[in-house]
Amino acid sequence: MSLVINHNLMAQNASRNLGDSYTKLSTSVRRLSSGLRVGNAADDAAGLAVRELMRADIAALSQGVRNANDAISMIQTADGALGVIDEKLIRMKELAEQAATGTYTSDQRLIIDSEYQAMASEITRIAKMTDFNGVYLLNGNLSGDTHSGSGLQSTGKMKVHFGTANDSSEDYYYVQINAATSSALGVGTEAGSTAKAYSISTQSAAQAALEGLTNAIVSKDKIRASLGALQNRLENTISNLQIQAENLQAAESRISDVDVSMEMTEFVRQQILSQSAVAMLSQANSLPRLALNLLGG
Repeated sequence: MSLVINHNLMAQNASRNLGDSYTKLSTSVRRLSSGLRVGNAADDAAGLAVRELMRADIAALSQGVRNANDAISMIQTADGALGVIDEKLIRMKELAEQAATGTYTSDQRLIIDSEYQAMASEITRIAKMTDFNGVYLLNGNLSGDTHSGSGLQSTGKMKVHFGTANDSSEDYYYVQINAATSSALGVGTEAGSTAKAYSISTQSAAQAALEGLTNAIVSKDKIRASLGALQNRLENTISNLQIQAENLQAAESRISDVDVSMEMTEFVRQQILSQSAVAMLSQANSLPRLALNLLGG
């Protein structure tokens, strides 16, 4: 290479190498400080696109777990109220058994019937006031066979959504709760005079009420059994969602997160190259001074 003073090609070469090393060193610092291998699209365009889809699914699955847990809490609320209704029905059957025997007078049966009707009214009150987050559970609002969420307020059975899409076989199922009012169970005056458990004011009515109350208890137990099965199903769903989110998080990590050991090795390498380039740039900048010796400087 000729000795010239108009250009310093060695300094330019060292400067270019320094710039490359410094850029890579800056990238290593960014990755190590953020913990992300893919910090922007330039790092891995395809990886970034896959990662963002995974992150969206992970967030949706995490919310799905919360949705399922909310549904379990709702079911437990309904089941708790049905447990109280259960006690009322048992007491009503006890009263019907008491009134069915011939050792009581008509006046005494009327007194017994007054408590009986009070229990029936309490069943209706409990059914109509039991709600979860403003959604009434036992008044029949959730007993519809079809669901519609097109309006501001959903109607029919409740859709519990927990998946990342809208596939009925994968992402949601329905919670249907029949009414548990006294009229729906067929007990008390609200059920109408044709109901077997309408009243226990007479001996024959009390005897008929025993069968009607058995039917009411069975109807109530069917509701509780359905809710129990749904709760078990939701608990299994939650376990599956958590496993799915965990595996998806692991996959996202492999794409997105930096391998600290490898990146630290690269950082040290680029650090050494940068320091070497700085030293050589300093030497290259001093070489043109040799020309002064020829010029008699």
